[in-house]
Amino acid sequence: MSITQNLTISISSSSSPFLAPSNFNSRSQLSLNAKSVSICKCVATPQEAETAYKTRVSRNENMGKLQAGYLFPEIARRKSAHLLKYPDAKIISLGIGDTTEPIPEVITSALAKKSHALSTLEGYSGYGAEQGEKPLRSAIASTFYPDLGIEDDDIFVSDGAKCDISRLQIVFGSNVKMAVQDPSYPAYVDSSVIMGQTGLYQKDVQKFANIEYMRCNPENGFFPDLSSLSRPDIIFFCSPNNPTGAAATREQLVQLVRLLQVAIETSSFSKYAGFTGVRLGWTVVPKQLLFSDGFPVAKDFNRIVCTCFNGASNISQAGGLACLSPEGLKAMRGVIGFYKENTNIIVDTFDSLGFKVYGGKSAPYVWVHFPGQNSWDVFSEILEKTHVVTTPGSGFGPGGEGFVRVSAFGHRENVLEACRRFKQLYK
Repeated sequence: MSITQNLTISISSSSSPFLAPSNFNSRSQLSLNAKSVSICKCVATPQEAETAYKTRVSRNENMGKLQAGYLFPEIARRKSAHLLKYPDAKIISLGIGDTTEPIPEVITSALAKKSHALSTLEGYSGYGAEQGEKPLRSAIASTFYPDLGIEDDDIFVSDGAKCDISRLQIVFGSNVKMAVQDPSYPAYVDSSVIMGQTGLYQKDVQKFANIEYMRCNPENGFFPDLSSLSRPDIIFFCSPNNPTGAAATREQLVQLVRLLQVAIETSSFSKYAGFTGVRLGWTVVPKQLLFSDGFPVAKDFNRIVCTCFNGASNISQAGGLACLSPEGLKAMRGVIGFYKENTNIIVDTFDSLGFKVYGGKSAPYVWVHFPGQNSWDVFSEILEKTHVVTTPGSGFGPGGEGFVRVSAFGHRENVLEACRRFKQLYK
């Protein structure tokens, strides 16, 4: 059956009322017979309820499997509700991992220069290559993958790693079995659910069927037992890990690659350069990587990119190229050093209060253990009593229950004040 036989949604647009035909003549006069005039009383009536239009189009059943809202919008909702309750409170957000410090001038000057060039005939450019501009692809390959056989045409520049996760899922399709770290960034699991790779959510174990959850905890050094895996088709592995902050050793990564034979890598400039709002990332798909039928994975990923994406902003790419210059790399290291100092302050605070603290060395996330407690309850208590936003560990999977993630992204005075409040609460 064709899609036109099933699709019954009607999409229409309305013209401006000033252009609509009308019989009203603004110059005509209305004469009233004085004897026939009566008093008209206007009575306010309740506004008519907004009409909902139900179609014959079935909802994607996989969307119905998702549990509640996405983690970070839910945190934002609770933060807003807290502000309504305490309108004068000074809320400090150490929840979502959003950068706070200014982008170094050596990078913003390149962004500004490219932006201004677009106002000139000589500097204007429209659509670019969906895969990214060649100078930036070459710079990424030489900066991050020297002597690894990665060439510029293995690099696909994008608008961020999160977007590429979903594009990769489209490439993989629904007939694969996925494995993820537990806990892990929720986009891996949610995109698997949306693609139809999973079964229903099992409330008793807080997991989706047909996804293998690789438990990563203090007991195993936050690296999963690979020998216990049931041979999944795809493994999403984040290192340094979000939310635990743990980084796999080279030996552990070698084990992982040997198990799967090959790897695709996704990364971004978001934390490197403060590009959370600028949006720029990349994915490496080695041309040697083949599907079981021998077809190159990179060709399918390229097709998805060209179908779903028009390429990263040329302004953002100019900024990315500046990031990878010697001056840009030095400037980025300075900002990263600032966040590391924030991390040390947070770690020292919870250490002094007797908590078991993990992460914070290779990533701007501090993973604090609250044994025997519900993560959302801890989140709520901290918010209620200190006006500090954190992230409940269970939002990253069942393995995160009993933990809270504290982000080191913040102005120094805010981090110091948040830590003072933590000490007041848990002294």
